[in-house]
Amino acid sequence: MRNFYSAIVLLVFFVSCRESPKDKKGAEHKRKVAVQQVDTTIKEEKISKKTFRTFDKLTDTTFVRLADFSDGFAYEMRYATKNNFLKEKVYDCAECYTRVITAKALLKANEDFKKSGVRIKFFDCYRPNSVQYKMWKIVPNPQYVANPKKGSIHNKGGAVDITLESLDGEELDMGTDFDFFGKRAYHDNFDLPQEILDNRKLLKETMEKHGFWSTRTEWWHYNLEGAHKYPIANFKWDCN
Repeated sequence: MRNFYSAIVLLVFFVSCRESPKDKKGAEHKRKVAVQQVDTTIKEEKISKKTFRTFDKLTDTTFVRLADFSDGFAYEMRYATKNNFLKEKVYDCAECYTRVITAKALLKANEDFKKSGVRIKFFDCYRPNSVQYKMWKIVPNPQYVANPKKGSIHNKGGAVDITLESLDGEELDMGTDFDFFGKRAYHDNFDLPQEILDNRKLLKETMEKHGFWSTRTEWWHYNLEGAHKYPIANFKWDCN
């Protein structure tokens, strides 16, 4: 009998120490909530940290947004404003896209410029062919605007219009504003102050070192070597 009562006591003790199904369910719910809170915190931390994409698995002809790959450039996209020789806004919004091969060369060039305390500032990059038609309608003169039927290297994602600025955001003096059509903007015009000649030389020699070639009459315009072989594109970026 004594052994019988001892067994009963042990059984009651064992049952009382186990979680009830209700308690077990509550504990499991608390654990899931805790895990969700940790996951949410991790996601927020990842979103809050600015990260840039890589060129892995991208072909050289893919169009990319430069700002997604570096925060080391400056931008003043003139054709998204009326502050240009057309006096019209022809882009819906300001973005700088190029093909991957052009972007890679620009990143390398910018690293060299930074050694001199300056960086690239963009006025124009890839230009959809539909925009080329808009420009041609406003100024149908091949001396100033490429005929959209033939296209520009801007339309192929291989040309950029640029200047240089200090890392503090002060533009270097290049002698004229962007899109100034006159002899003062020519690369072979050496009748200019030495500071301007030195600034243009730094821009030209560094860009050529990284595979770009200049246009004689426009100190700001650079084409990537071989970009003429790419097809004219009408890719349009999302303004949202």
